[in-house]
Amino acid sequence: MTTARQVQVTFDCAEPGRLAEFWAQVLGYDAAPDAEPHRAACTDPAGVGPRLFFQRVPEGKVVKNRVHLDVRIGPGLVGEERLAALEAEGARLEALGATRVRLLTADGGDESCLVMQDVEGNEFCLD
Repeated sequence: MTTARQVQVTFDCAEPGRLAEFWAQVLGYDAAPDAEPHRAACTDPAGVGPRLFFQRVPEGKVVKNRVHLDVRIGPGLVGEERLAALEAEGARLEALGATRVRLLTADGGDESCLVMQDVEGNEFCLD
């Protein structure tokens, strides 16, 4: 039996190069456009995080993602300190083309997170 050793996250999209560049800037990854214009990827320069692969598909996004990325901005931070970190990163990502969707505030069980969308409308959370 073979055991999986690596995970790649694949995005269906309209503009692979644009999406790869966006996520490379979000995560501090290296963008690697493919020789084919219908594919692109970005990789963690430290080799720790998963490779993100982007492939062009003809149909557009129509519903909420069933799977999304959580970008861990504030592990260990709580309250106002966490909110300030989320807001600062949210502003940085908005300047890259992301869209702010909503802030989910702490409820006693979970800390706050900021729901956003990338440049093609894929949801992700700043957590």
